Formats: sequence, structure tokens, C-alpha cells
Amino acid sequence: MRVAIAGAGAVGRSIAGELLENGHEVLLIDKAPTAISVERVPQAEWLLADACEITSLDEAALQRCNVVIAATGDDKVNLVVSLLAKTEYGVPRVVARVNNPKNEWLFNEAWGVDVAVSTPRLMSALVEEAVSVGDLVRLLRFSHGDANLVELTLPEESALAGTQVGDVEWPEDTSLVTIIRGTRVLTPTKEDSLEPGDELLFVAAQAREEQLEELLSVRREEA
Repeated sequence: MRVAIAGAGAVGRSIAGELLENGHEVLLIDKAPTAISVERVPQAEWLLADACEITSLDEAALQRCNVVIAATGDDKVNLVVSLLAKTEYGVPRVVARVNNPKNEWLFNEAWGVDVAVSTPRLMSALVEEAVSVGDLVRLLRFSHGDANLVELTLPEESALAGTQVGDVEWPEDTSLVTIIRGTRVLTPTKEDSLEPGDELLFVAAQAREEQLEELLSVRREEA
């Protein structure tokens, strides 16, 4: 997979390093000469250019990329890069970094963004996830379909504890994608049971989140 990353700062370089370790081709683009640090990520391709200019993106051959990541520290730049990648070059997957949570509403399909990653939101979500049991935590927002990746740790007293996945009437527009049980990561089947303390990851429509949280957190009736 070929990936272009706009923004060769600490965030962009870190992403590049991870992708390269996983065997992908990576091109780092930045207009600041001081950001071009080939020695830090020597396996990547580097381009000194303004990612907001068509001529630069032509030089980067963006049409050959499977994914574009807009990872600069400027939300305006990330939006422009995302829009150009999607509309001018037809890049299948565009991921954009959101620096200011107040701008998060802009990072949607209209601007060419498939996945918006808000660092402040993600950090707060991870804090909530670490201390919350029974509360739904939103980890990631997907632009298409107004869906989110959400997590909920099943409480000890949940009425669904011990229930098989296939026996649960899940809300519409929700999908259980992973069960994290201790150190194990399970791909759920209909026969798997839900156990107290399980971390459940769902892709769910935002309108269904409250219903999903209520279903999972409802307490057993006292005998």
C-alpha cells in the first residue's frame, strides 16, 4: 500500500515509521526545509513541497496513493489537503488530523475526509475508558454514515453478562467488532458469551449510542 503523509513533524514521522515497519510505501511531504529530516525516517520518500498546491501533489503522484494522511498542525491545511486528495486525485482513503476540537465538525465527507482523528478527543476518551465501567466511550468518528467507533466495558451487574452474542437483540446500525478479554482479542461469533469486564468495541451510528449504552449497562433484576 502506498501512503502519502502531509506534514513531516513528530506526528507525521511517527505514523510513517509505523507504516514502514508494516511493509507499506510512505511519502512524507512538507514545505518547511527544517522538517525534511531524511535521516530520521530513511526508508521513506521525502518531498519538499506545499501540499496545498496542485503542482506539488502532481509531483507526489497522489493518484497512485491508496491512502493520504493530512497530519499537519494546521487544521486549514489538513482540510485543503483532504479535499484535493479526494476530489482531484480520487484517493480511496483520506485520514485527517484534527488539532482544534472546535473544528471537528468540518472534518467530514464534504471536505473529502473519510476518518477524522482528534488527538484531544482521543486522549480524553482513553482517560474515560481507563476509569469508566458501564459508560460508552467514543474513540473515533467515521465521516461516512455518521458512525463512530465506541467502547464499553461490561459491568459486573449487567443483565447481558453470560449471554451469548447471538442471543442479544442489538440496536439497528450497530456492529460488535471486537471483544477484548484480558490479554486476548476476540473476533466475536454468535456462540461467544459476554463476560463481566469485557471491553466491547462497536461501530455504531451516533443516533444509536444511547440505546446501546442502555442495553449493555442495564442491571440484573434482584431475585
